[in-house]
Amino acid sequence: MSLHKLNILPQNPEEAPVRGRFPSWLHRTLPQGNEIFRTEAILQKYRLNTVCEEAKCPNRLECFTKKTATFLALGKECTRNCGFCDIDFSKTPKSPEIDEPDRIAASVKDLGLKHVVITMVARDDLPDQGASHIALIIQAVRRQNAHVTIEVLTSDFSGNTELLDCVLAAEPEIFNHNIETVRALSPRVRHKAFYDQTLKMLAHAKRSEKSIFVKSGIMVGLGETAAEVQETIRDLATAGCDIVTIGQYLQPSTSKLRVKEFVTPEQFERYAEYGRSLGIKHMYSGPFVRSSYNASLFIMPVLTSTLQLF
Repeated sequence: MSLHKLNILPQNPEEAPVRGRFPSWLHRTLPQGNEIFRTEAILQKYRLNTVCEEAKCPNRLECFTKKTATFLALGKECTRNCGFCDIDFSKTPKSPEIDEPDRIAASVKDLGLKHVVITMVARDDLPDQGASHIALIIQAVRRQNAHVTIEVLTSDFSGNTELLDCVLAAEPEIFNHNIETVRALSPRVRHKAFYDQTLKMLAHAKRSEKSIFVKSGIMVGLGETAAEVQETIRDLATAGCDIVTIGQYLQPSTSKLRVKEFVTPEQFERYAEYGRSLGIKHMYSGPFVRSSYNASLFIMPVLTSTLQLF
């Protein structure tokens, strides 16, 4: 079944192929099994939001089949209105829910997760932009799940490294902040976040040595050139990123930026090879790759071997 059945839209309708004619590498079969419903039931039980649902991720059914999801903390309304993201925008989101850390921790236990990915909406309306709440979630997950590893994907906290330090003090095994796109396209693709500010936050996280790995991600297909993608990979390597993900941008709704190009699997592999040549430890690059997609399968063997050293 094609991605059209998953609410993923093609590029500019005037330029797009006939409906349903995505490149062959963007067609996939929908997963089967009752685990999808069990995962949804657990998430509903604890009244939790996921980026899988709110951002209309094309991998969400596959991940639900594996009894995993990426938790979306601090509500489901974002104070930024990025051109690529379909999460609802609000200047005045609801206040953070005090019991959310414990609810996430309990759902991690019910799902039997070994690696947890927690992301957040930007909360520029809060005095600490949600940093202390993310730290509380990390602590709660650890209290209820002694042997899990934790990955957090945060906002840039408007470049405030003291707020970043609040999250890093909780020592998530992986700190992730996505650069999203190349320098030239960043002002159009992102709202408020700046390219160099992202590099600053990633470099600060690396210098802190509070997380085992620092991670970032790029979308392609927005009109960037291969040279610009390579420049971004170099910038991430210089900032100290250990893990870089690269995936195809897919337009989540008609109000969002249109796809300019469907990047081939061969080009994704060339990007991965380039990153490895620069010394980036782990490149995960492909059409369906998202920042948290298959995070446990890709990360767990590395984390396990690393943690055995301590």
